[in-house]
Amino acid sequence: MEIVSKFYLSLYGVTSTTVMMKTLESLGANVEFYIPNRFTEGYGPNEGAFRYAKSIGVQLIITVDTGIAAVHEAEVAKELEIDLIITDHHEPGPILPEALAIIHPKIEGSKYPFRDLAGVGVSFKLSHALLGHAPLPLLPFAAIGTIADLVSLTGENRLLAKKGIKALQETDNIGLNALYRQMNVEKNSINEETIGFMLAPRINAIGRLGSADPAVELLLTEDPDLAKELALEMEETNKERQAIVNQITEEAIAQVEQYYPLTENNVLIVGKDGWNPGVVGIVASRLVERFYRPTIVLSFDYEKGIAKGSARSIEGFDLYHNLSTCRDILPHFGGHPMAAGMSLKIDDVEVLRSNLNKLAFEQLTKDNLVPLTKVDGSFSLKEISIKSIEDMQMLAPFGVDNPKPKMTFRDLEIENMRKIGSNQNHLKVILKQDEFDLDGIGFGIGELCDHISPSAKVSVLGELSINEWNNRKKPQIFIQDMEVSHWQLFDYRSLRKMDHLYETVPMDALWIFFHQDSVLKGMEQRVSYQVIETIEDAALLVSVDKSIVLADYPPNLDMLKTLLANNQPERIYAVFYKQQSDFFSTMPTRDHFKWFYAFLAKQGMFHLDKFGGELARRKGWSKETVDFMSKVFFELNFVTMKDGFISLNKNVPKRDLSESISFQQKQAQFELENELIYSSYEQLKNWFDLILIKSVNNEEEVKEWI
Repeated sequence: MEIVSKFYLSLYGVTSTTVMMKTLESLGANVEFYIPNRFTEGYGPNEGAFRYAKSIGVQLIITVDTGIAAVHEAEVAKELEIDLIITDHHEPGPILPEALAIIHPKIEGSKYPFRDLAGVGVSFKLSHALLGHAPLPLLPFAAIGTIADLVSLTGENRLLAKKGIKALQETDNIGLNALYRQMNVEKNSINEETIGFMLAPRINAIGRLGSADPAVELLLTEDPDLAKELALEMEETNKERQAIVNQITEEAIAQVEQYYPLTENNVLIVGKDGWNPGVVGIVASRLVERFYRPTIVLSFDYEKGIAKGSARSIEGFDLYHNLSTCRDILPHFGGHPMAAGMSLKIDDVEVLRSNLNKLAFEQLTKDNLVPLTKVDGSFSLKEISIKSIEDMQMLAPFGVDNPKPKMTFRDLEIENMRKIGSNQNHLKVILKQDEFDLDGIGFGIGELCDHISPSAKVSVLGELSINEWNNRKKPQIFIQDMEVSHWQLFDYRSLRKMDHLYETVPMDALWIFFHQDSVLKGMEQRVSYQVIETIEDAALLVSVDKSIVLADYPPNLDMLKTLLANNQPERIYAVFYKQQSDFFSTMPTRDHFKWFYAFLAKQGMFHLDKFGGELARRKGWSKETVDFMSKVFFELNFVTMKDGFISLNKNVPKRDLSESISFQQKQAQFELENELIYSSYEQLKNWFDLILIKSVNNEEEVKEWI
């Protein structure tokens, strides 16, 4: 094959470009690569790039991972007398470009048996054809591009990914090894997750914020020093990209919540001047995760009047098909059923929003807009072992159409749970079932720590893996969701300021106060609350089934029992705030009263005001205890109290201490604090359990009677 005299130009995808560059260079071709700058030139082939190619003597242009929609650019190439070969995998439109050759598994008439190749897969197959044998040294790039492109990991894609991962573990590519060192990963631990969450984001980040050329240069270089420098640049660029994505995501979420209510929008389209067009696809994915709607995120350029952006979809809504119905306002767009890129006039954005929403309301039901997680099985902890996880991992690499098995575990106890991470946004937990335990990590769900009580039994959804540390292997689960199916008690009795609860307690919680003066100033603007000051008030509160905050201290247990008699809250937040407690002022026993009675009988008359404190100190009591016993005796007519003196009455009939109103109140107060304030968490939980069980039984009896 005589190709040395030709001059080649390769366009677009980083790994696809790398595959073609290495292939053509090995064949002796005079080849350079050119990746359009997405900020100044947009996506894919463009007339300016083609005219530049002509000016430097290019005779042949090969596009990789793009070009199937380049109808105009193909005409330009023909006008310039440049041969054009298009390799792509995006959905073909109704009109194909006129080119020397189109290498695409999905074009009409194609007999290629596997239609779901990624762009790099098409390049790899072209390399295979040109070389006459499978280009095994190029497998690392094929694996990166295939996994990063989120194509179906079945058929040939699975083979490319599986063999490519093995090649990545053994590669001597200088650029890749520089990236490994920068990421601090062991080569033999590299898998599809390393590619998807570490390698690919760094390779792609540089092109999202500027020119993608350094990424290709890293994969092509033979210079270790240059590779180290480029790897560091990509690391720093990726951190910058993450910060930009976080900021745009916050702004995009705010737009949705303020302007595009979900009840009126089955498709979300947001945009703003200055949003980086290189990262809007990532932002669109995040919005889909949050709102579960097909989403388009646009970057506006008001000077040119153009909006450029990316779209991500959900199951049941074919983006490419539906966008195709809007071709009249989309001069440039392309993609797949689940993802697309586009540009349009800013003036047409509202038309696009209206058209797509009309289509979405016709095609998507309410059920389509509820995300469902397909679970592969429910297991107990005793069934999980290193061996069972290793057997499951034989199904890897996991990805689109071959997802990592998801499983549930029910009725697990929590041995330990805490927030971790610099922003405390991750969750670490030890789950227990009988004598078996399992470590769990939940990325991005640290807030669940505030919503799961220590005594809760949880059901967990997640993916199993093996955690290896210091040559020790342990099963672990990456938690995606947790459920508590019973009521929960949250103990905030030691809280000093109730306003600290605002950020923790659910927004729909009802705050209960038993005293009007306990209500904090301005609280009515922040929470929903109700003041319950009588038994009648408590009886009227019905059908609270979400969360109750028992903010301050009830006057008696009966009021609290009445309050819960007609309610079944999912959560009870026990605060029971009280400025002063009577608990530690001694509740005298009958022996205390017996001794004090005998003392008064011996003294005849005792100056309570003058010597009561001294008596209390000698006995190890408080002055309030002496005063209280005196008051009880007075109410029972056992004593006379006058001018600070106390003396026994003669010939008084026997009466029980419980007949004294003060004794009854003190006894009730003592029992109340002992039950609600100074009990352990388990004791308080058991008390509430008994009350709520009675509430359920009463409700069932009423239903049966009706």
